[in-house]
Amino acid sequence: MHLNLHRHMPDDPTAQARCPAIILHGLFGQARNWQALAKRLAVDRPVLVPDLRNHGRSPHDAAMDYATMAGDIAHLIERTVPDLASAPDHQPPDRRPPGRAAVIGHSMGGKVAAALALTRPDLVARLMVLDIAPVTYGGRGFEVYIDAMRALPLDRIASRQEADAHLARAIPDRPIRAFLMLNLSLATGGARWRPDLDAIRAALPAIYGFPELSTLGGQPYEGPTLFLSGDRSDYVQSEHRDTIRTLFPAARLASLKEAGHWLHADQPEAFLRAARQFLAADETTASLAP
Repeated sequence: MHLNLHRHMPDDPTAQARCPAIILHGLFGQARNWQALAKRLAVDRPVLVPDLRNHGRSPHDAAMDYATMAGDIAHLIERTVPDLASAPDHQPPDRRPPGRAAVIGHSMGGKVAAALALTRPDLVARLMVLDIAPVTYGGRGFEVYIDAMRALPLDRIASRQEADAHLARAIPDRPIRAFLMLNLSLATGGARWRPDLDAIRAALPAIYGFPELSTLGGQPYEGPTLFLSGDRSDYVQSEHRDTIRTLFPAARLASLKEAGHWLHADQPEAFLRAARQFLAADETTASLAP
């Protein structure tokens, strides 16, 4: 699947040649939510931010397990980050072997990034997982959110205020409603949800879970890995550490102070410092395909 992709390129030629970073958003996120942070990270290196399948402006599809979503990102890297250093000069860009990228993923996107590293370590230079562990979680309320979103009378919605009033009956948390409504389009032609709500609702058991390594057909990822969580979030627990270190032997675990699950939004400056420090340890070169 060809994902909708936002590219952020540095002006400095030296920075343009550094290993690119790919940022993967979480459930009901989208690439444009990361635009401000991606632009700031792109001072140092190319930054690519796709809409994951069934999100944003990417295509819809019933399949939404982690192996499939990791495959989407593998395809993106293979067609976008050719390894020019190992290819003959005469070989056209689309025929060159793939390069590698540093992959950053938040929440569901963190699980996609983890699955990619476990199955295609040749494509992942470094791995940064934000406030999620490669484990199965219990329900987090998304069933309620999706059912409320599906019940919204789109043909009668003319403003975000009207949509908010309807959603408030089932979703009392205003910040959650505001986040979900970032996915509501009110363009000419009527209101519509950009995500495929039916596909996501059906895939929730897979999204809450994480496949066994044997199911993925992968192996532990030995590359540099950082699991960064918010100290006010309960997503990464002490009992998850053994699983993390079994799958990612080189993993470091750290947290941001006064940050919740959306740690990059709660503490953007601290997140940027942590991300830049982690990414700067790998300054191998790559070149983006046109």
